[in-house]
Amino acid sequence: MSARPWWQSAALYQIYPWSFQDSDGDGIGDLRGIENRLDYLVELGVDAIWLSPIFPSPMADFGYDVADYCGIDPRFGTLADFDSLLASAHSRGLKLLLDFVPNHSSDQHPWFVESRASRDNPKRDWYIWQDAAPDGGPPNNWISDFGGSAWTWDATTGQYYYHAFLKEQPDLNWRNPAVRAAMLDVLRFWFARGVDGFRIDVLWHIVKHAGFPDNPPNPDWDPATGEMNRVFQLHSTDQPEVHDIAADMRAIADAFGREGDDRVLIGEIYLPVERLMRYYGLAGEGVHLPFNFQLIDAPWNARGLARMIADYEAALPPGGWPNWVLGNHDRPRSATKRGRAQARVAAMLLLTLRGTPTLYYGDELGMENGHIPPERVRDPRELREPGLGLGRDPVRTPMPWDDSAQGGFTTGEPWLPLGGDWPRRNVAAELEDPASMLALHHALLRLRRMTPALARGSIRLIEADGDVLAYEREQDGERLVVALNLGSAPAPVTLPPGVALLSTLPGPPSDADPTLLRPDEGLILKVDTDA
Repeated sequence: MSARPWWQSAALYQIYPWSFQDSDGDGIGDLRGIENRLDYLVELGVDAIWLSPIFPSPMADFGYDVADYCGIDPRFGTLADFDSLLASAHSRGLKLLLDFVPNHSSDQHPWFVESRASRDNPKRDWYIWQDAAPDGGPPNNWISDFGGSAWTWDATTGQYYYHAFLKEQPDLNWRNPAVRAAMLDVLRFWFARGVDGFRIDVLWHIVKHAGFPDNPPNPDWDPATGEMNRVFQLHSTDQPEVHDIAADMRAIADAFGREGDDRVLIGEIYLPVERLMRYYGLAGEGVHLPFNFQLIDAPWNARGLARMIADYEAALPPGGWPNWVLGNHDRPRSATKRGRAQARVAAMLLLTLRGTPTLYYGDELGMENGHIPPERVRDPRELREPGLGLGRDPVRTPMPWDDSAQGGFTTGEPWLPLGGDWPRRNVAAELEDPASMLALHHALLRLRRMTPALARGSIRLIEADGDVLAYEREQDGERLVVALNLGSAPAPVTLPPGVALLSTLPGPPSDADPTLLRPDEGLILKVDTDA
């Protein structure tokens, strides 16, 4: 394995296949559409793409209910289409990652069809079945992440089965060695086909407490946050046995890796930092990158962010490589959460912190949450807990490519409506505007690729006051300072002598005053090492 794997200096780009590019007019994005847009991604400057699930599925949860782990859903194309996409990506120097969904399958997966057929079926123990409580109700108080009990009664066999999400998504029993072997073979199947890695869905969920005790109630539960938060998921997630499974996955990834061509595993894990770090493994035998989601929900406060960055860096185990995320297919878009001006500052933060950044499709345009009329809602979470603002449809709206009908996404009716400002905020328009969010991302990614200090260098926080967050990146004597004004007023800052390379505000960076950040400005300065 290479001493510095490719993913340490890479910028990743998440594609939600439903919404990226439709090639056949059915209103749903597909693999051929993605292949047709690869040159855009190369020009953008990302290094790898991650596809949300593309496997055969009834789509109760838009592909996170998998009915066949080794196929392609016809909505997206065929295995031949996938092979073509993979080859085209590789020919352009792009890596390709898939979404692995190991916690649960579809209730229409042949394994579950067999499992629920009878109590003595050979695959009965491939899923989690329990007798009713003495009162006939669910075995315990565990709650689905989508609200309601996480247990569903099966009248045919007279037991409950467990599902952390929808009842159409029964959880696999990873304590069964046969399940473990079958799912690890899925990784081998796709690695052998040439994929470069996986994002592992809800990795911290996949093992449950063997005794199924009640989860402790949350005394501070706010119903507005969703019913899942009514209890602490102490026994239904983050069990010690999960780390042995992660080690098995890591061994497979490492076995398929070659010098200069490592495979990577990225774990979706929503846990506090001190528990997140365990997923690196005690000696690097865990996933390569346990996703760090802190920026998504962090209060937009300079002093708080500085403490968060310092604490995260200090918590990393020896050899652990950091990573950062601003948004994804489940969470509000950065431009909606922070406003358009600060979304530019946030983009500079994401792409200049030490570690591997992941961009969510459309964030490079400054896409905001879309408006979804009630009759167009598709997300089961919104349908199950309406009115709480937990629905994910608004962050999954189609990518606008130009100002033609349906934004160039499809020639048909898009599966979700486009965002309201797509005639002005689209790829073609922003490519023509040197002050656009897309132009800023081009510049940031170009600078990151050309500058070892940004790609792999060390980080040192610089003491600052008020709304200013500042830090230095250094590699082999090359020093860059990043100074970010998280406020809407001018902010004084003390920076070393140097040359301004890039500002988030329009105009040449040489116009920036290194002693005073303008409102909503982020600045990258190359330090004069001779001064």
